[in-house]
Amino acid sequence: MGDMTLLFEMPIVPGFALVENAISEAEESALIAHIDQAGLAPFRFQGWEGKRLTASFGWRYDFDTARFEETEPIPEWLLPVRAKAAAFANLPPADFVHALLIRYDPGAGIGWHRDRPVFDHVVGISLGNHATLRLRRRRGRSFERASAELPPRSIYQLSGEVRHEWEHSIAAMDVPRWSITFRSLADIRKSHRRAK
Repeated sequence: MGDMTLLFEMPIVPGFALVENAISEAEESALIAHIDQAGLAPFRFQGWEGKRLTASFGWRYDFDTARFEETEPIPEWLLPVRAKAAAFANLPPADFVHALLIRYDPGAGIGWHRDRPVFDHVVGISLGNHATLRLRRRRGRSFERASAELPPRSIYQLSGEVRHEWEHSIAAMDVPRWSITFRSLADIRKSHRRAK
């Protein structure tokens, strides 16, 4: 992984991993420019329109219709960073069949959620400004909580326990932030796709 520095040798939650400096400042600038030119649109959820701007490639989940469907292929400019994400996650690059681009303008965040069960591994790349990834898991009537700082140019993975048992969110920030999220498909979706 080159000069990437592994953080959290003992993860804050099992299945969470983070490295800083996964990409260079020049790569970060180029990725931000590509994201801004990628035809971003406001995130839609059951008729509600969010502040963050998104674009999906490979596959997309439509929250208005609850449909999961193939969409435009992952663009060439994302393939080198997908290869880095795959190396970090110790998976073949082709396993990451979904790419989600997000621009968080000032005031935009993402609420508590767990990624859809159709997805398995989740690898995110944080760009532009620091953010705090908040984690929570219900314990009876309260929540067990944890958090991790996401520096610009860092890469993180959610797998296993943190992926399937914990929710995550990012509070609205006063500065812009961009992210790229790669997801692999859960085995049930892979089996369904092979059967087609």
